[in-house]
Amino acid sequence: MSVTAAQGFTAAGIPIGLKSTGAPDLALVRNTGPSTASASVFTSNRCKANPVLWSERVAAGGEVSAIVLNSGGANCYTGDEGYRTTTATAEAVAEVIGVEAGTVLVCSTGLIGDQLDRSRLVGGVATIAAALADGEAAGQDAARAIMTTDSVPKLAERRSASGWTIGGMAKGAGMLAPGLATMLVVITTDVELDSASLDHALREATRVTFDRLDSDGCMSTNDTVSLLASGASGVVPETGEFIAELTALCRDLTLQLQADAEGADHDVAIEVVGAATEQDAVDVARAVSRSNLFKAAIFGKDPNWGRVLAAVGTTDAAFDPYGIDVTINGVRVCRAGEPDEPRDRVSLEERAVQVLIDLHEADAAATIWTNDLTHDYVHENSAYSS
Repeated sequence: MSVTAAQGFTAAGIPIGLKSTGAPDLALVRNTGPSTASASVFTSNRCKANPVLWSERVAAGGEVSAIVLNSGGANCYTGDEGYRTTTATAEAVAEVIGVEAGTVLVCSTGLIGDQLDRSRLVGGVATIAAALADGEAAGQDAARAIMTTDSVPKLAERRSASGWTIGGMAKGAGMLAPGLATMLVVITTDVELDSASLDHALREATRVTFDRLDSDGCMSTNDTVSLLASGASGVVPETGEFIAELTALCRDLTLQLQADAEGADHDVAIEVVGAATEQDAVDVARAVSRSNLFKAAIFGKDPNWGRVLAAVGTTDAAFDPYGIDVTINGVRVCRAGEPDEPRDRVSLEERAVQVLIDLHEADAAATIWTNDLTHDYVHENSAYSS
């Protein structure tokens, strides 16, 4: 279960000294073909890191031979020197594996505002290229090398009865908000599809998965989700089936990111139904997910549905303020804007929390995944500086 699950891909992850801990901090994923079609989506944050600026240009060409990723530094707000580090890294990868630099994506993650050690990066490329392998262990090594505050690597895999495979890895534990999350995601598949088809499928999948993870309302500068297709299976999949399988894999990784969110005690799914439009449902669910009052209540195991309604009321969605139902973990605590079942019937002892909001307007629906707001989250983010 990794980015090497699909045919036509090799990977590796090694330490090169970017992290003071000596943990692995450089990963490389190579597409060995025969096709190198690809698609990528990036953060919508206007303040983009140097690797995103480089990779956006590469992705526009629709062909990607390799992705090199480092942890231990975001290479964001590091000026022209930082951009030269990104280009030098891509050029080093291109030279050692025999491809064009314009087909190498670069991803970085870590602290904003510090220069990366270019010599370590460039020097590490030859070592990691020599370590490339197609086994599961190699893919797992790559997933560990991109971790920052993650406690575990995130891996997923889907196998189709039609004879093709999708594999993926992700990192992210904080700054989880749309425009993707603080995430780097590499997805590989051995289907035979062109870049336009991959782009359509990826955007359909991320729209209802990564873009709906809103752990703490903070958007990263480095988010990158890339889909690479080797064509090695020789199978041209049915469009609907491929999108469904890709979406399932992205949802799997999304929930792994949610479960590893910094300091969280509860994983909260906020489902809005009965909305006039899907966008209304997203807006309402997102407003609740970003309410610190609501998130603090969940941490305190208090099913305070008034905080839910207060957040709903900040949106422009269509609804009757006195026609809303709220159900928490199966107990309808609010019916038509009034108290219903006693809130002490709601148990918040388990990690999973389900909040269902019925607007009673129409039949559109959406779910946003978030977490509670804990002492540990505040401590970790006040102490984090590497």
